[in-house]
Amino acid sequence: MNTKHAGQAIVDSLALHGVKRVFVVPGESYLAVLDGLHGSSIDTVVCRHEGGAAYMAEAHGKLTGQPGVAMVTRGPGAANAFVALHTAWQDAVPMVLFVGLIPVADRMREAFQEFDPHAWFGTQCKRVFVLDEAERASEVVAEAFFAASSGRPGPVVIGLPEDVITHAVPGELHPVLPVAEGGVSPRELNELKAALLVASRPLLYIGGQRWTPEAAAAVTRFAEHNGIPVVQDWRATDRVPFDSPVNCGSLGYGRTEATLAMFEQADVLVAVGALPTDVPTEGFTARQGHGRTNILVNIDTGLRGRSGAVTRQLIATPVAFAEAVADLDLGRAAAWRDWCAEGRAAQVAFSTLPALEQLPLTRPGTAHMSAVVGELVKRLPTDAVYSFGAGNHCAWAQRFLPTRTFPSQLSTRNGSMGYSVPAAVAASLESRERLCVVVAGDGEFMMNGQEIATAVQHGAAMLMLVMDNGQYGTIRSHQEMHFPERVSGTQLANPDFAGLCRAYGGHGETVLDNDEAAGAVERALRAVIELRRPALIHVVTDPQHDLP
Repeated sequence: MNTKHAGQAIVDSLALHGVKRVFVVPGESYLAVLDGLHGSSIDTVVCRHEGGAAYMAEAHGKLTGQPGVAMVTRGPGAANAFVALHTAWQDAVPMVLFVGLIPVADRMREAFQEFDPHAWFGTQCKRVFVLDEAERASEVVAEAFFAASSGRPGPVVIGLPEDVITHAVPGELHPVLPVAEGGVSPRELNELKAALLVASRPLLYIGGQRWTPEAAAAVTRFAEHNGIPVVQDWRATDRVPFDSPVNCGSLGYGRTEATLAMFEQADVLVAVGALPTDVPTEGFTARQGHGRTNILVNIDTGLRGRSGAVTRQLIATPVAFAEAVADLDLGRAAAWRDWCAEGRAAQVAFSTLPALEQLPLTRPGTAHMSAVVGELVKRLPTDAVYSFGAGNHCAWAQRFLPTRTFPSQLSTRNGSMGYSVPAAVAASLESRERLCVVVAGDGEFMMNGQEIATAVQHGAAMLMLVMDNGQYGTIRSHQEMHFPERVSGTQLANPDFAGLCRAYGGHGETVLDNDEAAGAVERALRAVIELRRPALIHVVTDPQHDLP
């Protein structure tokens, strides 16, 4: 029988699972896997920091629905990658992190960079494997991909002892394990229909993972045909298009009072993929009373994170739900017209950019972020994809940038910073034909902005808007609420971000006045679309304004 080392078996198994690229920071602890990648059909994306590499894998999982793959070394490398595991855990995103480990014989001796992967990752992963038997290499990959993808998706860690992965193993690979979608039975569909037929204020609440473009389109058609308004989960506003007549906004940070009111007032709530968790329920306070009809369509049998009453759970993914309701005609659209129209009107008013003359004056040498976003919106293609991390700057991305196709929004629901640039690298490599737009604050950008070098090396191109208000704006906002006029620990002295991008090999623009926005956006878009270069627009804003 043909044999190969276990590192090669791992790479071959990744190819069998359809993996097109892996995001790595190399380490001597997994050289056999790097050797397996030599000459492989899998593209090895060499990153500058383990946090960036793991964020890219998480973003790939969000964008494609298939596990993103990152590889890092033991100890410090694993620690740096942890932030993306937490993000994938809270956002229910499939990803697999390979971590090199010390040789088996060196365990429990405080060897160089030794750590216990089960103790480190066990609370933030669906499973933690350690490959102690080389002949199980392919099987462990199959098990990891199944665990990451099935049920409520999430991250999985595979520890690779550096000696074990050099051992010879049989050439046969373990087959891919199929992942179930669940389903809506005829009886459940009739019960759903009966609940909606007697509703005076029905509402779809959608989000979460396990969506496909086809499922998003089908659920949109169902809602539009029946006149059922839709609110979307926080930072998951790309399931129903920005311009849909049933799109009534999103819950969570940055929501409107009108959207929250619809969530509270709905007499029948059908949650598809999303759950009424902490942020959308205003810290477990909204829609908490008994006697409400809440139908939760979710493949997670445990409903982790759910709050409030549950009338019924349908154990199905959004894909299975979309198939079940594809031809469902309730005949009640006229009865719900005013309910839907009121919510839609509030959302249209909220998501329309203000005229510049309506904005307050800023000090000389600064511009409004709204001016730059406004010029960009005029020029956006319909399939643009956006990435943003955490901070007050995200308000523009959520509120004004039109998400017209699924998937088109990559962000973090755990408030993790440093995500925006790595996520855009992953999106650009996966969908080179689409325009990728980054919205970052100055603090958020500095956490992983060095991955622009990765973008240049591997041919990723994205447009980055960096809002520079010289502070950690979100924390400053909280500070002003709780300790007014006592600024402490939130101020930043920033570099020339445009010059930094040029130093990495990209295109850089600086906007110091509203009148400079149009030209800067035009030139930056030309660099991204025509020259396939990353481009950055450094928007210097007044720290006293532009804080949502």
